[in-house]
Amino acid sequence: MAGLSPIHAGLPMPPGAAQTPPCHEMVPDWGLSGILTSFCTGAGMDAGHGWIGRAEALKRLGVKTQTLYAYVSRGRIAARPDPTDPRRSLYAESDIERLETGDRAALPAVLSRGAAGRGEAEIFSSLSTRIDGRLCYAGLDVAQLSAQATLEDVARRLWGLKSAQPLMGLKPRVDAVTGASIRLRTCACLARRAAEDLPLPGRDADTLRAEAADILNEVMDAAAGSGPRLLFHQRLARGWKLIERDADLIRRALVLCADDLALPPILAARATAQSGAPLAGATLAGVTALLGSPVMRQTHVASSWVVQARRNPVLALSQALEETGKAPGFGDPASPDTDEVRARTLIEAARLPSDLEAVWREGETRGLVPGLPLALALVARRLDLPREGAVDLLMLGRLTGLMGHVLDQAIGGSPIRTRLRYVGPTPGAN
Repeated sequence: MAGLSPIHAGLPMPPGAAQTPPCHEMVPDWGLSGILTSFCTGAGMDAGHGWIGRAEALKRLGVKTQTLYAYVSRGRIAARPDPTDPRRSLYAESDIERLETGDRAALPAVLSRGAAGRGEAEIFSSLSTRIDGRLCYAGLDVAQLSAQATLEDVARRLWGLKSAQPLMGLKPRVDAVTGASIRLRTCACLARRAAEDLPLPGRDADTLRAEAADILNEVMDAAAGSGPRLLFHQRLARGWKLIERDADLIRRALVLCADDLALPPILAARATAQSGAPLAGATLAGVTALLGSPVMRQTHVASSWVVQARRNPVLALSQALEETGKAPGFGDPASPDTDEVRARTLIEAARLPSDLEAVWREGETRGLVPGLPLALALVARRLDLPREGAVDLLMLGRLTGLMGHVLDQAIGGSPIRTRLRYVGPTPGAN
């Protein structure tokens, strides 16, 4: 595995792979080189006709930035990432024209029903979205990307990297952190960097992106152990003593887990970044929220359940449904959070043995759909990873996305506007 480049240019799409259209844009070439060209350049997204920048939108409408964001958040103006700079947004000119000539008297009502009126914090992000049930990273379908892209490739996209390659040539740290588990070592590594590194304010974007790369490299060393400067998934596979063929499944899992729309970890990371904390500290805040999140709890439960369910899937599923009304790791087909596409993508790539295959097939016969926690649990058992292997895959993959949110907030993010409203007893009252 040594000596492989982070970009495996020109590899063909596996025969028979589904070619469903990505979000926002069509990937021009199924080879990884084509995917990454689109990744880095935003190919297929017309920057000009029909879309205008923020400055022009504000000038034509005669409003402040906050008001423009209110229009977008309430669906009155469509917005999309700028293909020349994913950190910026473009706005639909047709919507601008309609508001220019129409009645905008309803705007105060819109604002009152918006984030401030509901006590919510609204976050504008160019990293990820979900369209028609498919998760997209900055406009590209993650299921398609997972065919050949690496975690390093995803980092380039989510972090806004262009020609620079800060993920290459990184050296291991001599005084590596220690700990009994990957989770402990990861959190300890981030905490140490949070104490060592400079705060975010006043630092330029390229410096921050290079720092993110260095932190991620250090975390991967802490998780997998220092060794040859391989790709991240190869280093993890080496640490878990997997054969080279199985490293590819680790790669897929990391890419599929790199970001999500779960708001608490994102809000925690972005709010901490807005406070001015170091990049590693803001990332640690997001990781801490992730560790307590529903998807992480579900992954824990699914990991334990799969160990028993593979012995008798019919009995295990019946007992789970009878006791709790739910099957561990499965999701509700009607729920937008189930993310069936990512789950199936990972399961189908795993080449599961018959006993593990029977676990999720039995769920399907009962009208259930697999969720990402189940897919990670099945992969962990397929690879014979340690007990927390599924959780570790989720956490290590998501680090990339959380760092992307921190960078997005620090470099050009809109302020997160919140208000603390006191609802306790009247001061002085007994």
